[in-house]
Amino acid sequence: MCKSPLHPFLTRLPKCEHHLHIEGSLSPDLLFALSAKNSTPLPPITSDPSFASPATLNARYAAFSSLDDFLAYYYIGMRVLVTPSDFSDLTYAYLARAAREGVRHAEVFFDPQAHLSRGVSIDTVVSGLLAGRRRAEAEFAGRGAKRLTVLFIPCLLRHLPVSDSAACFELMQSKGYFSRGDLAGLGLCSTELAKPPGDWAEIFAAAGRHGIRRTAHAGEEGPAGYVIAALDELGVSRIDHGVRAAEDEGVMERLAREGVMLTVCPMSNVRLKGVERIEHVPIRKFLERGVRFSINSDDPAYFEGYVQDNYCAVQEAFGLTVGEWRTIARNAVEGSWCGEERKREILGEIEEVCGRETGAALG
Repeated sequence: MCKSPLHPFLTRLPKCEHHLHIEGSLSPDLLFALSAKNSTPLPPITSDPSFASPATLNARYAAFSSLDDFLAYYYIGMRVLVTPSDFSDLTYAYLARAAREGVRHAEVFFDPQAHLSRGVSIDTVVSGLLAGRRRAEAEFAGRGAKRLTVLFIPCLLRHLPVSDSAACFELMQSKGYFSRGDLAGLGLCSTELAKPPGDWAEIFAAAGRHGIRRTAHAGEEGPAGYVIAALDELGVSRIDHGVRAAEDEGVMERLAREGVMLTVCPMSNVRLKGVERIEHVPIRKFLERGVRFSINSDDPAYFEGYVQDNYCAVQEAFGLTVGEWRTIARNAVEGSWCGEERKREILGEIEEVCGRETGAALG
């Protein structure tokens, strides 16, 4: 828990999370449980002692040396996801926690190629995700803004051949997932190194022709120029991570001018050695330059930081004001892919919560 006097306010503040990989919410406890249920073997402890127990695996997660180091464990972990109920339980577990932490709207990534490559059908994955959403939305229905809404976004994987990405997109398109609204858009993730966004331009152009919204990981380990390439060559309306945009005044100026939102993941940036400390995430610089961003957890089971933890870490590092948090929260809503009515509901609650906090401070 953060020690800031604003901690109670941060717990009440309505949140939108846009950068959460559902496979990255697979806790070591659930991983071991699903491994046993599905008779899916994990690496032997003779080759990797980290897999001796949930506790030893969690300790290994605290020592990632890079994005690639993390991804190796990330893809091992998802091997245990086999049945629709596995994906449903995983989705529900994340959404239940998110709802408790004040998330009103979540846009959830998943990696279809990683499942297809090991023989798990796309229908298994999507049906499980939708079932988990139905359960969570029913349980956390609430009234007005206080209900939970959820969208799903498949991410194509940079470390696989572009042709594999194309086949995966065509499969999802043929299933009608986008046209029915089961999936809300298309993303691009995995390691950026030597993988410029433009390599996926044809796929993203095809998505654009079908009216599919697009986003892409850029400027996490790749240069600020990748942020511009994602905007110009992929036609994205949002940038995931994007923290290296702070290295280029021109890139920040464009982001601010066009109102492009970055989905920043502070604790992830520290855990994966993108920055040494939360204080080095360019939160203050983005606020000063008018660059919109939301605060997200990325892969919380691997980084020991869900969305509330990230909000608290940012507050501890930067000592933001209620007014600055109001700006962050409002920008997160405006950058969401939910409908305008839903946005108005959440914005109204933000104004109510911030107004109460300001009034209490004045009183």
